[in-house]
Amino acid sequence: MLIVPEREIANLMTREAAFEAVEKVFASMAAGKAKNFPVVREAIGHAEALYGFKSGFDKATLDLGLKSGGYWPGNAAKGLTNHQSTIFLFEADTGKCRAIVGGNLLTALRTAAAAAVSVAHLARQDAKVLGIVGAGHQAAFQLRAVARQRKFERVVAWNRSAEKLDSLAKVAEELGLPFESVSLDDLAARSDVIVTITSSFKPLLMSDGVRPGTHIACMGTDTKGKQEVDVALVARARLFTDEVAQSISIGECQHAIAAGTVAEADIRELGAVVNGTDAGRVSNDYITLFDGTGVGLQDLAVASSVVKLAIENGVAIDVDF
Repeated sequence: MLIVPEREIANLMTREAAFEAVEKVFASMAAGKAKNFPVVREAIGHAEALYGFKSGFDKATLDLGLKSGGYWPGNAAKGLTNHQSTIFLFEADTGKCRAIVGGNLLTALRTAAAAAVSVAHLARQDAKVLGIVGAGHQAAFQLRAVARQRKFERVVAWNRSAEKLDSLAKVAEELGLPFESVSLDDLAARSDVIVTITSSFKPLLMSDGVRPGTHIACMGTDTKGKQEVDVALVARARLFTDEVAQSISIGECQHAIAAGTVAEADIRELGAVVNGTDAGRVSNDYITLFDGTGVGLQDLAVASSVVKLAIENGVAIDVDF
């Protein structure tokens, strides 16, 4: 069995590799070759932690496994990351554990890669202004991954605490992009692509201000009750997701489904666009919305990729297990 420690991930996994792995697994899902298993997610009644498992199997790559982890809100005070994850990969032919991989950075990279894949396949080719809603830990990963997908000329961003945008401003500077802190209304009015990455339980982005032709990647809603955009905007958009079952139950579309303004049949798999079986953006006037709920197969794909890189670079630890 191989072990790839968390400390090795940053030197192995690139944004390009994460993009490729996530794009391929989206395609496998849409082609019916890959399946996510039911998610387990529970409050454990200790340390205010939320803990769970995401798992699945991709027949195309034979990636079988699970991600175990969750959210410990007190970790920051201990010098640890609040989100803690470990990915376990198993041999599809035997069930033997083939690798244990640190999952903290990989989770951030695969989440950003999912948004980037949506922008690559759904945003207008002439998109110039990138809007970011939220300035938490994940926001910088989103900016770095998404900025590569179009020839953006400017980044505008909003966060409830504006001072936290300083870290995003530094990333934009690294990318050579002018950066501006703006109101939500200004962000909606000026952006061609919008990434929302918050933990909000009420809508932040409203339909009235969003221009025709905008692409929105909603990346923060992954739990029942969370909401980043209003139901009118969801109903107005051409909808895509990583997995429809999660989109309607824990994703951004859950509220529009409950309100009856969107039907399950209105939501398409992004992988179908990757495969070419769905046209994706069929007009520059359409609003497209990607509901990125996060699925276990994404974790397995990036973990499998990093195991290969670890072997090539001689940093995978081989143990008798």
